[in-house]
Amino acid sequence: MNGADAMVKCLELEGVSTIFGYPGVAICPFFNSLLQSDIERILVRTEQNAAHAASGLARVTGKVGVCVVTSGPGATNLITGIATAFADSIPLVCITGQVNSELLGSDVFQEADITGAVESFVKYSYLVKKTEDIPRIFKEAFYIANTGRKGPVLIDIPIDIQNGLIKNFHYPESVNLRTYKPTVQGHSVQMKKVLKELEKAKKPIICAGGGVFLSDSVQELREFSEKFKIPVVSTMMGIGAMPTEHALYFGVVGNNGKSYANRAMNESDLLIMVGARVADRAVSQPDLITENKVLVHIDVDPAEIGKNVGPTIPLVGDAKHIFHYMLKHEMESDYSEWIDLLEKYKTTMVRHRKPNPEFVDPAEFIKILSKKMKSDAVYVADVGQNQMWSCDNHIVKEGRFLTSGGMGTMGYSIPAAMGAKKGDMTKQVVAVCGDGSFQMSMMEFATIRQYKIPVKVIVFNNSVLGLVREYQANTYKGNYCVVDLSGNPDLEKLSQAYGMPFTRVYNMEHIEQIIEDFLKNDETALMECLIDPMDTTK
Repeated sequence: MNGADAMVKCLELEGVSTIFGYPGVAICPFFNSLLQSDIERILVRTEQNAAHAASGLARVTGKVGVCVVTSGPGATNLITGIATAFADSIPLVCITGQVNSELLGSDVFQEADITGAVESFVKYSYLVKKTEDIPRIFKEAFYIANTGRKGPVLIDIPIDIQNGLIKNFHYPESVNLRTYKPTVQGHSVQMKKVLKELEKAKKPIICAGGGVFLSDSVQELREFSEKFKIPVVSTMMGIGAMPTEHALYFGVVGNNGKSYANRAMNESDLLIMVGARVADRAVSQPDLITENKVLVHIDVDPAEIGKNVGPTIPLVGDAKHIFHYMLKHEMESDYSEWIDLLEKYKTTMVRHRKPNPEFVDPAEFIKILSKKMKSDAVYVADVGQNQMWSCDNHIVKEGRFLTSGGMGTMGYSIPAAMGAKKGDMTKQVVAVCGDGSFQMSMMEFATIRQYKIPVKVIVFNNSVLGLVREYQANTYKGNYCVVDLSGNPDLEKLSQAYGMPFTRVYNMEHIEQIIEDFLKNDETALMECLIDPMDTTK
């Protein structure tokens, strides 16, 4: 077989069923070989969205997402999607075509040093130099992407390598990389220290991050919390680790989180951070989470522990294994007074909005939408004010909340929702975005239509880049610059162009029935909600 056939064979052996991509001459041998495979190939309308769609699929299925593009601008367009996945530790294998090996470094047509360009935000990258190396490289790439701290791996493969012959195809059964040995189990001495501190604590709390999902330890976290009656807060990426209305869940922490969640974390005497980076968006003042308390930091990536704040007990390992170990422990614990105090904070520290009745109230709209969505639905928030409102008001039952946390990439929601739906066609998937972020990926309506991927899309339209306008109002006393979106398209006509049902909502009148009708059928539909341009997230 040739190299392109070998690439396809590798993907089949890894159980890949769907890839998202955009072809070009430098990757055409691969796409030609793909014709002989049952792997579904989905043509996105811009390369960045191939990575976002692969990300959505990966986050719903737990498998590695795959995206494939051509060289030069195809590869460079993919960069933002790769960086977005890297920031949130999403496992992707990103395949890029490349010019002929002997032309590398000659600045020929559509040549770009993509391995060099993405060096700071891939977990690893390969430039394939021999056709016979393809099976080994693919095996390693999938292993690296989906073990330890997960993340994107790039495979750059010149066209002559794709066309070259491989005499004896052998796909390795295992991977043994001398310099890559992720710690999974967790050190028993450190885990015993955590349990000892838990026995002494009066006000313990768990802060769950996105790593809880990546380690598939949601169920273990819930069992641990419920067994020992330990309250839980979460970072933005940890939303859904506990159901929003669970008795032991006390909201999202951080700059745009719940005030009572931040207070709970600050007043605790034992803080167990699991699968969280302790980055500025979740913890703006790191000193506060070490003051007068024992800080336990659990993470599979040793580089994250102590990077932003020094823990009392560092614990390197996979959260699933660590919770399994600690769940075997028995102890008497009574944190009822602490929980009663947190309940008091939760009821007395509620932020009261004063929405304009002439427009849709995004906060109340999201609460109603959440209640009307199926219990296992996937909610994908974009970036901007819509993300803040979504984090603050979406009610997760047994579904997933997806968003771009670490990179904050506008335009993420529609392609990620598309990928999430392809990952599990039985799930109800809803994307919520602003009119700014919507226009960064609305071209994917063509992909959604072509491949019959039914997702619901809701656009909060305030004809302004809302979060930037809000920042400019507070920081520059209302001196607004390049935030006016009054050139927006007519979304009703746009929906007609793509052949999808459309609903425009002006205010909160009859909103429950409107949302029910919108969600009723499993078909793509677009809803536009008119929002007060002066509405704020706080």
